[in-house]
Amino acid sequence: MIFATGFIVSIVFLPVIMRRMRGLGIVGHDIHKKDKPLVPEMGGIALLIGLSASSLVGIILFPTKSDLLVSFWGTVAIAGIIGAIDDYKPLNAKVKPFLTLFACIPILLMRTYTPSIVFPIIGGTRLTRVYPLLIPVVMAVTSNAVNMMDPFNGVMAGSSTVITATLMLAAIALRRGDAIILCAMLLGSLLAFYYFNRYPSRVFSGDVGSLSVGTALGAIAIMGRLEVVAVVAFMPQIMNAFYGLSSVGRLYERREVARPVEVLEDGRLMARDDPGAPLTLARFVLARGPLREDEAARVFIILSVISGLLAIVTAYLITVAP
Repeated sequence: MIFATGFIVSIVFLPVIMRRMRGLGIVGHDIHKKDKPLVPEMGGIALLIGLSASSLVGIILFPTKSDLLVSFWGTVAIAGIIGAIDDYKPLNAKVKPFLTLFACIPILLMRTYTPSIVFPIIGGTRLTRVYPLLIPVVMAVTSNAVNMMDPFNGVMAGSSTVITATLMLAAIALRRGDAIILCAMLLGSLLAFYYFNRYPSRVFSGDVGSLSVGTALGAIAIMGRLEVVAVVAFMPQIMNAFYGLSSVGRLYERREVARPVEVLEDGRLMARDDPGAPLTLARFVLARGPLREDEAARVFIILSVISGLLAIVTAYLITVAP
């Protein structure tokens, strides 16, 4: 019911949000198409509405989990507000990551976390004093890593869907009931959004969507005690962020640097030979030669599936840990 609520509410509200954004002129050029069509932005608002509805259903079904669900919703809502502000009036490249640190406030205030990390083979560790200090960092890293992993139609939503499904399978294997509930809440809304965002995109998420999704995944890792599994599942996002930031040498917004990809006359995409462009995963994917956008997006999904399989193996190793 939680999954279905998020899916149905999001898929109903998305066309409404799309028409509203187009009517308000909140649109963006789909730069990887030859004719660069205008696509409605901020579709992530519908994703947030679906997540809010599924949270409410979760509270009704599991009243003993109300603190968990309220703190999860509050964390994602804070990230969504930051993303909406950035969509309306772009924030500085250093300010946005700093603000996402504060998305963890509901988790810390309601203490819906366990100060322990379980490692494969090694087993559990107690981090009573250090763990709360790590939570803001996790929120900032996951939210901005997902935000940076949105080069082509459907990549952010598709790869995040794979990660969410991976965390749910790991939670089932590890019997993490809280994580199963949280994953179900996010997965329904994500699948609905992916239906509209996949190639050729009819809507873009905007930062309101990508920051919300990234924060939700970080919160699931923390609140569901899936930290190590999440790190493995997040490897494509981590690599993309690491290479991009290290090649530029600082925090940056996409509008501040040269585009790493260009569109050829036949509509295929090719990595740009520009030293000023960041070294992103998109450039690696296109390094062997030009691809259609849907082909390039499929490579990202495959990479996420591979990381997901490794994350499942990691979960299995945790189950046999002492």
